[in-house]
Amino acid sequence: MEERLRVVVIDDHPLVLEGLLAVLTAEPDIEVVGAAGTAEEGVAVAARERPEVVVTDFRLPGRTGAEAAVDLRAAVPGVAIVFLSADDSDASMMAAVEAGAAAYLAKAGRPEALVEAVRRAAAGEMLIPAAVLARLIGVRSAQARAQAGREAVERAFTAREREILDLMSLGLDNPSIAVRLFIEPTTVRWHVRNLIEKLGAHSKLEAVARAAEHGLLRR
Repeated sequence: MEERLRVVVIDDHPLVLEGLLAVLTAEPDIEVVGAAGTAEEGVAVAARERPEVVVTDFRLPGRTGAEAAVDLRAAVPGVAIVFLSADDSDASMMAAVEAGAAAYLAKAGRPEALVEAVRRAAAGEMLIPAAVLARLIGVRSAQARAQAGREAVERAFTAREREILDLMSLGLDNPSIAVRLFIEPTTVRWHVRNLIEKLGAHSKLEAVARAAEHGLLRR
């Protein structure tokens, strides 16, 4: 008799868990060797049963499936992880990819899609389409560039300039800012000119707007 694929299922919703177990145990080549409702229980079951595949909800009590995947891989090196989720956001999918997901399936998907994913994941395949991966990598690269840009802009300002920028965002005029910071109005004017120049603005209002775009305002 051909050896069956050993699978552990993790989901914190009892009805969903029962449904997943029913779908998988109906397949003659799949053996569900354990089930759990939390990440901690799932890792313990996986460590004991040594499955080829873990099917897990991406959102688990107290932590994400991506975080649980770290412990699962430590407990069972080489295990394939199939995530199920109602969240199709780029952020969640990217987290799943970075966690080494073999598949990321919608909970509303067809049962046969889950069965196919388990079989192909056990065979070492990655079921996340190349086009989706390319898009996610593009999004992450754009985020990294934007973050680098924000950090570069932040480094261009002194602590005093950041203080004045925050007060400008509250609508305070130069004399009021001077009183608030216990400095001379002429010093405030000098800082404001520098802020406007550094932000490539033409007025205090535009400088505040550009600072908000860069995420520089702390109030």
